[in-house]
Amino acid sequence: MMRRGFVRCSAAAVLFGISAPLASRLAGDLSAFSLAGLLYLGAAVFVAPLVGRSRPSRREVRRGLPRLATAVVLGGAVAPVLLAAGLQRTPAATASLLLNLELAFTTLLALFVFREHLGRRVIAGSGLVALAGATLGWSGSAEIRGGAAFIAGACLCWALDNCLTATLDVLTPAQITFAKGVVAGSANLVIGLVSGRMPSGWPVLGALVVGALGYGASITLWVAGARELGAARGQLVFATAPFVGAVVSWTFLAEPVAGRELVAVAIALIGVSFVLHSDHEHDHAHAAVEHDHEHVHDDAHHDHAHGPADRPPDSGRHQHVHVHGAVAHRHPHLPDIHHRHGHEQANA
Repeated sequence: MMRRGFVRCSAAAVLFGISAPLASRLAGDLSAFSLAGLLYLGAAVFVAPLVGRSRPSRREVRRGLPRLATAVVLGGAVAPVLLAAGLQRTPAATASLLLNLELAFTTLLALFVFREHLGRRVIAGSGLVALAGATLGWSGSAEIRGGAAFIAGACLCWALDNCLTATLDVLTPAQITFAKGVVAGSANLVIGLVSGRMPSGWPVLGALVVGALGYGASITLWVAGARELGAARGQLVFATAPFVGAVVSWTFLAEPVAGRELVAVAIALIGVSFVLHSDHEHDHAHAAVEHDHEHVHDDAHHDHAHGPADRPPDSGRHQHVHVHGAVAHRHPHLPDIHHRHGHEQANA
């Protein structure tokens, strides 16, 4: 599970890391609202063919609606506008590395608000990445500092989005991405059309393509991976995205390499490596629960029977609504969607 989650979050990081400097080039041709709207509409178009593969019940939708609505508003509507505004004031490489502040905010929220078990390695790694981001945001011109503040605000919104969607087990990752894309993308684009100039031509097509891969594929992969790693660990892996963006900016966009950016990269890479071997083991109990997510039958949690409409256990990874009975056992685990239990001090 850790390997699969790590790969998914890493792939999401690469796609989003490439998208940041490309989006910064579009920021000069589109208003912040129009760019944010087009990016998320591109994401919705990309995942649309996957939305109908699993159909949650009305009861499941009602149960997950508050978390989904909050994630859509903050992560899908507010954060992209703040990021677009920051990209207009900040060099692409600096903006890419500043996105690591999302990790620090996600870690703090996961620990103190959502009570996710982190451990010393994850906390230390997140602290190093936060330090790397701090070396970038408060140096340079006043315009760069203002852009850094906008990007920090976007990171805070995405951090809350991360913690909510990592635990949202009644909808598939593609359905979550589609909801963000349609609702937030449409709202932002309408605001952009009313308040700014009419976008047209290649910038529109470019924003849709960047949104499809850098947001549609990236968000879907991250949500799937974070369900297996936990929000904080998933975001710690995703923190490699700014390094990808910085390399793209330096190599393909010919931006100059600043010494403080190299220092930040070195510090943050050390912090990201701390996610490895961060699982823990102790006696823990699972309450009975019914939910819908991707799973296999060769672990210690999925031993349910299948109905006529479900894929049989020998079909490998599959997804449907299923019930877990109450069980108490001991095994190495992460704070995935099955292990959101509390921890006594002896188990920390």
